[in-house]
Amino acid sequence: MINPEHNQYLVSNYALPSLEIIKGKGSYLWDSTGSKFLDFTSGIAVTNIGHSNKHWVHSVTNQINELVHCSNLFSIPQQVKLAKRVEGKIGPGKMLFCNSGAEANEALIKFSRLVGKKVQTKNKFKLLVAENGFHGRTMGALSATSSPKYRNGFEPLLDGFSFAPLNDIDAFKRKMDHQTIAIMVESIQGEGGIRVATDEFLQGVEKLCRENDALLLLDEVQAGIGRTGEFLGFQNSGIKPDAIAIAKGLGGGFPIGALWIDEKWAEIFQPGSHGTTFGGSPLACSAANAVLDVLEDQNLISQAKEKGKQIKDELVNLKNKFPTLIKEIRGRGLMLAIAMKDSPNLLIEILQRKGLLVVGAAENVIRFLPPLTVNQIELKEALTITEDALQELLKIQK
Repeated sequence: MINPEHNQYLVSNYALPSLEIIKGKGSYLWDSTGSKFLDFTSGIAVTNIGHSNKHWVHSVTNQINELVHCSNLFSIPQQVKLAKRVEGKIGPGKMLFCNSGAEANEALIKFSRLVGKKVQTKNKFKLLVAENGFHGRTMGALSATSSPKYRNGFEPLLDGFSFAPLNDIDAFKRKMDHQTIAIMVESIQGEGGIRVATDEFLQGVEKLCRENDALLLLDEVQAGIGRTGEFLGFQNSGIKPDAIAIAKGLGGGFPIGALWIDEKWAEIFQPGSHGTTFGGSPLACSAANAVLDVLEDQNLISQAKEKGKQIKDELVNLKNKFPTLIKEIRGRGLMLAIAMKDSPNLLIEILQRKGLLVVGAAENVIRFLPPLTVNQIELKEALTITEDALQELLKIQK
């Protein structure tokens, strides 16, 4: 039951929700009527260690009792610890912390512009970005997002962005010009429909960047923090980016974003060139350090690869069983999708009624984004509900 004052006091930038969520534990959520749901949204790839994880709650509670905020005017030990740990999982470089994926991508764009002005003699400033991607709602990140769905009504956006189809290296070569300072892509397009960038494409993009003195920028906001079976989604491709945006799962539910910059460019930001009031606060970094603790202690990243293969195989079986409904199964690790032949909205409603929460995406896609802590019983429950829902949808369409 939704609070009748919801629309009275909240801006209508979201459709009116059908549930009022009040509690979460592990892989489950409860609404205000007491109904229980298996959560395969994970707050859109955020709660990678599940809801109300004991270690995470303990760490955050302890930090609240010590210090919540002091600003980046001072050194924050939790921030230094987190930077060292993340750098150790990516490679030599430095970290810049912020509050969200959009902010991380804004910093990514600003980084490229700084390099273009300070290092390149030709004052390069253009970014070449994959079509169908999504990088955030702020004006810079929105300018790097090609879909009219997100752009309409907010033009004119920032100048200097062009687009080419994901996995089409020849198209990227055609769009590359002497003013292009960087190519920016997601290893897996989340909002774009769980479109996976192939290893060959990523390798081709890296080669193209090196041949043209351009930067390789990766948006790992949704595909990062263990979700794909690697710490970041690109890490099995053999490439070395110049900078990476991360967020979402890093905080386990507490807002945090970050930019990793390769050691070659580590000094490009100087005092006054960029800043944030709340980014990298003691509380946010304690939450993120707790997430890394759980990922490491429970070996969740390698498990994500194994669980992902298991559930993907089962989803392929469902595709074969319901060929008139399902077009394709996409994704890697625990970032998976059912691409439907028609709108997935009714199926999403049926799944919710049966107790499974999922989230849609472009190209008639339903995303499966369970927590990395999901167990075998929960995976089986989700697959059973999905098959039942598909059976019901098939009867309705007949």
